[in-house]
Amino acid sequence: MEKFKFDQKPVMKLLLDPDYVPIVLANRKFCNAVKSTINPELVKIAIVRSKGQIATKSTYVFNESNNQLEANYLYIERLIKTLIWLKGGYKIIFGGPEELGKKLNAAYQTNGEREFDADFMSKIYEQPFTVEVVAIKDVPESNEQSRPIGRHLDGYRIGFDAGGSDRKVSAVVNGKAIFSEEIVWYPKLQSDPTYHYDGIMDSIKRAAAKMPRVDAIGVSSAGIFIDKRIAAASLFLIVPQDKFDSEVRDMYFKIQKEMGNIPIEVINDGDVTALAGAMSLNSNNILGIAMGTSQAAGYVDGLGNITGWLNELAFVPVDYNKNSLIDEWSLDYGCGVKYFSQDSVIKLAKNAKIKLAEKLSPADKLKVVQALLEAKDPRAEDIFDTIGCYLGYSIAYYAEFYDIKHVLVLGRVTSKSGGNRILRVANQILKIEFNDLFHKIELTLPDELNRRVGQSIAAASLPKL
Repeated sequence: MEKFKFDQKPVMKLLLDPDYVPIVLANRKFCNAVKSTINPELVKIAIVRSKGQIATKSTYVFNESNNQLEANYLYIERLIKTLIWLKGGYKIIFGGPEELGKKLNAAYQTNGEREFDADFMSKIYEQPFTVEVVAIKDVPESNEQSRPIGRHLDGYRIGFDAGGSDRKVSAVVNGKAIFSEEIVWYPKLQSDPTYHYDGIMDSIKRAAAKMPRVDAIGVSSAGIFIDKRIAAASLFLIVPQDKFDSEVRDMYFKIQKEMGNIPIEVINDGDVTALAGAMSLNSNNILGIAMGTSQAAGYVDGLGNITGWLNELAFVPVDYNKNSLIDEWSLDYGCGVKYFSQDSVIKLAKNAKIKLAEKLSPADKLKVVQALLEAKDPRAEDIFDTIGCYLGYSIAYYAEFYDIKHVLVLGRVTSKSGGNRILRVANQILKIEFNDLFHKIELTLPDELNRRVGQSIAAASLPKL
């Protein structure tokens, strides 16, 4: 049998990224090829995270007699990486062909190709990261529970949003923002967590001064939070690990105590964005995707609950092209951050022969390309159409893990006319390649002003009195 190739190209010819291989198409080709063989082998994967929650996925790979170990490994390795960053976890339980299990185990060891993922998850969950290879019958079934959060509008509340360049706060009385303020700060450049604590408390106290009392505080922040504890956040990028462990992890418990032990909730800003969309649309099953410095995401399920998943789509693979741009942090290829952020625009601008001054910041490079788009430069139009193509195929991939009715697309990459071009092409891809999803999923570009106000109210609504 010939060696299987992950080479399924998109229906839309991408002149700026001709080697792009959408993961959803290549996986579909792989699965169809496996089904056409005799005795395909069952694989069962369980990812274990906090509080004993388990996400389990079953699939099939080529029987070992087909001599397709490399194709099997690539397919399963990309699937596991997706599950780890989408749902989170510190343990992989693998049931399937023994040689495939050994190869996966090696990838997550020291000096293995997925060492970054193992180290990151170990720090988040404060558990050693392990891979267990077991008999299929010993792989546990899924055990996941979402929890209701937010939509509480009663009383005097504070909604706080900790961003990488500014901190926003609102005083919210019975669901209406009576005061909102944005203050520029530089958390990623500060190694002393006192700077962060003082900045957060300053914003909270400014909002508190506008109300006769404070009943609850809701926090929306970039980062990963486990039971209100800060597991990882770029806001504390250069804080030494010992100070992070001693002063950062439990920072919001300290803030809660200083504010009189009132209810406080701390949620990833992507989930709060999805919650704000759910409240605005009066609907559920909402996936929010923000394209800015990186790719952020959040999700509200069919019950209107948050799932406790990581939703770190920046690290989820969307492209099988091994020569694609490498993510500098994880050192992996094909990850969402290079397709749905300002990095994507800059990458594609180079391919489009748009010269951008090296001295410009990434944000300013994005502005140059956006200005060309407003001037109807066809090179800039190709850039945003290409990102729209990426988005259409990636939504189809995400839909294999999320039950989606609405996708909210936001972030500075979608500002001005770029956002409309991205959504138009994404819808075209869904209509042509995934017609059932085209009729099920609505793509929405929220109004920026309403989104900001809605975000603060959604954040304030997080705690239950």
